[in-house]
Amino acid sequence: MDTPLIEQKKPTRFLTSKRILVVGVILAGATLLAAFARSRKKDPVYFTSTVERGDIRSEVTATGTINAVITVQVGSQVSGIIDKLFVDFNSRVKKGQVIAQLDQSIFKAQVQQAQADLENSAANVRALEANIETMKADLASAEANVEKAMAAERQAKLDYDRNLDLFKQGIVAAQVRDQAQSTYDAAVASTKAAKAAAEHSRAMVDTAVSQLAQAKAQVEQKKAALELAKVNLAYTTIYAPVDGTVVARNVDVGQTVAASLQAPTLYTIAQDLTKMLVYAKTDESDVGNIHVGAEATFKVDAYPRETFHGRVSQIRMNPQTIQNVVTYDTVIEFDNPEQKLLPGMTAYVTIPVAEARNAIKIPNGALRFRLEEPERQALFAKYQFKDRGASRAGLTAPDGEGNGGGNGGREGRRAGAGRGKRGGGGGGGDPEVASAEPERKAPVRRPAVQDIRTLYVLQPDKTLRPVVVRTGITDFTYTECAAILQGELKPGEEVVTGKELPNRGISGMLGRGGIGPMGGMRGPR
Repeated sequence: MDTPLIEQKKPTRFLTSKRILVVGVILAGATLLAAFARSRKKDPVYFTSTVERGDIRSEVTATGTINAVITVQVGSQVSGIIDKLFVDFNSRVKKGQVIAQLDQSIFKAQVQQAQADLENSAANVRALEANIETMKADLASAEANVEKAMAAERQAKLDYDRNLDLFKQGIVAAQVRDQAQSTYDAAVASTKAAKAAAEHSRAMVDTAVSQLAQAKAQVEQKKAALELAKVNLAYTTIYAPVDGTVVARNVDVGQTVAASLQAPTLYTIAQDLTKMLVYAKTDESDVGNIHVGAEATFKVDAYPRETFHGRVSQIRMNPQTIQNVVTYDTVIEFDNPEQKLLPGMTAYVTIPVAEARNAIKIPNGALRFRLEEPERQALFAKYQFKDRGASRAGLTAPDGEGNGGGNGGREGRRAGAGRGKRGGGGGGGDPEVASAEPERKAPVRRPAVQDIRTLYVLQPDKTLRPVVVRTGITDFTYTECAAILQGELKPGEEVVTGKELPNRGISGMLGRGGIGPMGGMRGPR
């Protein structure tokens, strides 16, 4: 009877524990719902940054390479084996100094062969000249024989004519007439033979004269070949073309250099390392802000704590496109008296393009902050702001509507794209708020676009006060307040850069457009 009583009590205890667990879950849920309801009634937490006064510089940054003003590549005009090297890396050379020597044995043999060919041609000329003199003597003898034959022909003609008259008179016999005729005919033939011999001698002389001219031309050709052989021999000795420093040696003793299609480079000489250049790759959007003569500074990894100064000497009109990014070479010249900077070093260049001195500096996070439209309109109505008050000056509306965002918006897009440059937009002063214009260095280069932005000042009672300003140049951390169009803004005031809604967690920190509390966030206020 005892055992059944014990088994009946177990279900009662189990049901009691289950009721307690259900009641606890209900109470916990009620507590969470109450906490959630209380949190929705909390005011948003704002993140702010302080408005400051100071100088703002708009700069263009780029990466470049240090190069000598003139770099000469010394090559070899002829092929051969390197016999001697007289200079090495970092050697200082003077113009005309011997810096290398090729093996000369082959080239000396070529000079000797060319010299022998020249002497042979000269001997041939002399032999032809002597032969011509002999031929001229033979020609003179032949011409004399022509005269002699002609004289004999005339005498035979006279004898024939006389005997012919006597024959007609019947004084001489026909035999005498026929003999005179035969003698005359023989004289005529002798004259023709003498003239032919003379013409042959004259032709021989003309031929010899032509051969002499050809031989003299060959002499000139052999002289040119000799000069070429001497020049090639001279090219085996390599001289420094300029004063400078050897920055590269590309050959060793015993190495064969082949000068076929192009001259092989033996040395690279930098003419003067006390004056050098930086070739900086600048983006196409920055070229319009850079002008020749602008001062520039740069740093190098070898001396990270030193800043070097130079001046823009040229913006080369030779675009280079790499992965749809167009860049131009900006050449910066600088002095290097201690020769600390070496060719090939990477330079991180900064070129100031505009400067505002003693300006009101607005944190860029404040320019990116947006309120929801109903809240913004309510604040404008509370402080009696003109919602489109900037249109009277042809400027953009507050908050940058209609122009794709203001100066801070462009800065945000550039920062998001990871572009390593700093340059600013903005405009000039407003005649109605001239007292708010900061002091600037002249000349100040400014783009034509003027941006109107609305800032929100966090007041001591945790309420917001709007301020409409026109922005100037920016260094991508702070932006110049070029003019205050509506409201008041003073250095030291806290401007809102973002807000956190407690019921939304981290996502509540984002304003309209997904912009968070950037640019000098000091924490919730």
